[in-house]
Amino acid sequence: MSPDTSKPLLTAGQIVKMNVGFLGLQFSFGLQQANMSPIWAYLGADYANIPWLNLAGPVTGLLVQPIVGAMSDRTLTRYGRRTPYFLIGAILCSLALLAMPYSPALWVAASLLWILDAANNITMEPYRAYVKDRLRDEQQPAGFLTQSAFTGLAQTLSFAAPTLLIAGFGMSLHSVDANNIPHVTKVAFLIGAVLSITTILYSVFSVRELPLTEAQKAEIRRKPVGVVATLREIWDAILAMPHAMRQLAVMKLCQWFGMACYWQYVSLSIAKGLFNTTDPTSAAFREAMKLNGEAGAFSNAIACLAALAMIPLSRRLGAKPVHAVSLLLGGAGMLAITNASSTTTVFVAMVGIGLAWGSIMGNSYIMLARSIPPERTGVYMGIFNMMIVIPMLIQSAFVATSYKTLLGSDPRNALMLGGIMMVFGALAALWVKVPKAGEAPAAA
Repeated sequence: MSPDTSKPLLTAGQIVKMNVGFLGLQFSFGLQQANMSPIWAYLGADYANIPWLNLAGPVTGLLVQPIVGAMSDRTLTRYGRRTPYFLIGAILCSLALLAMPYSPALWVAASLLWILDAANNITMEPYRAYVKDRLRDEQQPAGFLTQSAFTGLAQTLSFAAPTLLIAGFGMSLHSVDANNIPHVTKVAFLIGAVLSITTILYSVFSVRELPLTEAQKAEIRRKPVGVVATLREIWDAILAMPHAMRQLAVMKLCQWFGMACYWQYVSLSIAKGLFNTTDPTSAAFREAMKLNGEAGAFSNAIACLAALAMIPLSRRLGAKPVHAVSLLLGGAGMLAITNASSTTTVFVAMVGIGLAWGSIMGNSYIMLARSIPPERTGVYMGIFNMMIVIPMLIQSAFVATSYKTLLGSDPRNALMLGGIMMVFGALAALWVKVPKAGEAPAAA
């Protein structure tokens, strides 16, 4: 298969510009990862129910991303195929971020999380499809790993936001509202709302989508429209899924099960292990949340730098071995936190978790992009997201029902389970047969 020359080569600056929107998108995700478990605790949630409360992400991802991905493949507007979805998602995301920290009750916060996650999912897969649409095969590693770098940067800033607001603007960690939600959390969500809309606007209008050829437009017009046609397209794509993508599903099951355990229980594990508290109204609990934010910021800074370093490394060695080693180190980091007796141990463990996260957000998509046909990029990006959300649904059901029995009502045991699953994910990554650059994807 000859190299793709139908698309113009982009400069490094253009690749950066087209991915700036990930700064706002992933700042939003970072706020969720850093703050939702504490917010649930502040509003009186039982720790065993935290996986159920976090179902919004996987369920909306399961329902929204494949449908939106398939729709974006066949959308024709003056602004392009993908751009309308970026804009709609960014606006809804900003509104939900503004409202979230003012939730007066658990059910309000849970409802807003559903809106927030649906909005992020409307944006996510069309954005990834846009990168594959816009870049030649040889530039796709740079494109996806630049996205990963922005993910790391955004989440560094979102995790560090409370510490930066306290140190830079004199805000108090212990100044809280009637629902025990710190005011620094409210300001962090306000910043996220502004970034969500402004960065997406910058990206989509700085590096616009490529105009479709008349042949591409004719092909889209020939496709049936409507909900039934979209669902049929998703089902047909699942049946015709390339062989490598089926293998990626096993790897994704393990890595996303592990990451879900990490996000839900790392802050609570730090509170239990280093501060010996489970009381969300205590000063010690807030100090633990501050440490989790600082450690999470450090981890995501590692992810940002690692993603940039992985661009030449993945080109030279291949995305698969780099990803396998990264997942192994991430699992080791999670296991280390469960036995941490000092803040130093937590920060050392975060190096491995940062490497894993940087690779998950970059190398996973390099492996995917080489495994799918270009004319079905949107729908397969959406289906790939099902391989994120289904493991998270399985994790939620398993941990919620076993938290008080198998896991002994201890958040550190849930985190340990996550670490073990990451190690299994590393082994599964080595099993995937990824097509080489320019090679046609193997059929199912």
